[in-house]
Amino acid sequence: MAAQTLPSSEALLARILSSLDSDKAEELVQIDLRGRTAIGDYMVIASGRSSRQVSAMAEKLVDRLKQEFGVIAKVEGKDTGDWVLIDTGDVIVHLFRPEVREFYQLEKMWLPQGAATA
Repeated sequence: MAAQTLPSSEALLARILSSLDSDKAEELVQIDLRGRTAIGDYMVIASGRSSRQVSAMAEKLVDRLKQEFGVIAKVEGKDTGDWVLIDTGDVIVHLFRPEVREFYQLEKMWLPQGAATA
């Protein structure tokens, strides 16, 4: 069996964004982390209208990444659907219900001062 080459972080990011867009994610924000932290190259933050939608978007995204790239992502929070964290290695994805996203305000922590959030 040939060794599979891992996708670039940019290819992974593009697929994550298209997956979330096709699943009707709202307020999609991408943050470039390169040179700022070792946790990953990019962070994606998005909202779903309900815990059911958040969980479904997470499940579909993880399945697509596994099928298309062979990437096994670590997932936390899918059962409750309030805040789902998906760690692909290079791209960290946070999916929230709107109220939970508003409470934690991750964008404020990671975006440069004065940057637009949407």
